[in-house]
Amino acid sequence: MTLEEAQKIVDNWIKNHGVRYFNELTNMAMLTEEVGEVARIIARKYGEQSFKESDKDKELADELADVLFVIICLANQTGVDLTEALQKNLDKKTTRDSTRHKENKKLK
Repeated sequence: MTLEEAQKIVDNWIKNHGVRYFNELTNMAMLTEEVGEVARIIARKYGEQSFKESDKDKELADELADVLFVIICLANQTGVDLTEALQKNLDKKTTRDSTRHKENKKLK
């Protein structure tokens, strides 16, 4: 699925199942909450924290998909074309960082 298709699918899902988009501030709060859930899994799986019983059924893929869903909602309701935005962002990074990472001694 492309980003364009994902934006259309999420929009259709909201219209058919979600009644309407939550407002932008609510979605921003939800995004923060979902990113926190990703951080919780990462801290337990790859960091030093241990899993709590309530965390053991959580899956990183599902939580990342929740983050993506809310990002797509925010893009849709603010008129952002994620395909175009990502391409522009990659172009910016390529121009700005074309040699920076290769020359970073910490990455060798």
